Amino acid sequence: MAQSFAPYRYAREGGWVKTEDDPLDPAPPPSARQTFAAMSHLERAVIDAGGIALRYGGLYGPGDEGFTRAVRKRQTPLIGDGQGFMLFVHLEHAAAAAVLALDHDGPAIYNIVDDERAPTSDWIPVLARALGAKPPRHFPTWIARLIAGPGLTMLTEARGSSNAKARLELHWQPRYPSWRDGFAAAYGQQPSGPGRT
Repeated sequence: MAQSFAPYRYAREGGWVKTEDDPLDPAPPPSARQTFAAMSHLERAVIDAGGIALRYGGLYGPGDEGFTRAVRKRQTPLIGDGQGFMLFVHLEHAAAAAVLALDHDGPAIYNIVDDERAPTSDWIPVLARALGAKPPRHFPTWIARLIAGPGLTMLTEARGSSNAKARLELHWQPRYPSWRDGFAAAYGQQPSGPGRT
């Protein structure tokens, strides 16, 4: 079994929600090429051997200090109108999917992500509130492009992905279908922000 990653990897064109059958980005930004190529190589090797690849969303949960540290320090700004999607899954739900996959026949690829798409304009402010942090900074796209260069497209054009295949074939379902509720449960605040999409 391969444990892989879903966010930012699908082609940044067409519909905003991708399935495992949709193509991956053929031209990721230079800063991501080597990492994305390594993930694709690992997935192919496991699939060719009849195994399963799990493409997780961004992992979160109690005690996590990964991307939450940057949000606490206001180092994760909103860019432009906050287009682009992030994908999330609670640490415990990711582990549950791995256990289910061990008893399932391959070859197969599964997106292991929450039900709700996470627009950048929503998830960063909601996470900041859940953490008790200050609201994120906001930068116009043209300024952010000067700083981040081509890598900015991963934040502003990234697609979401569907977990329907994992629900159907692995009988997996997240306890927190929305990252909004998951953030509140993991970080101690009440869910807030715009309505679910």
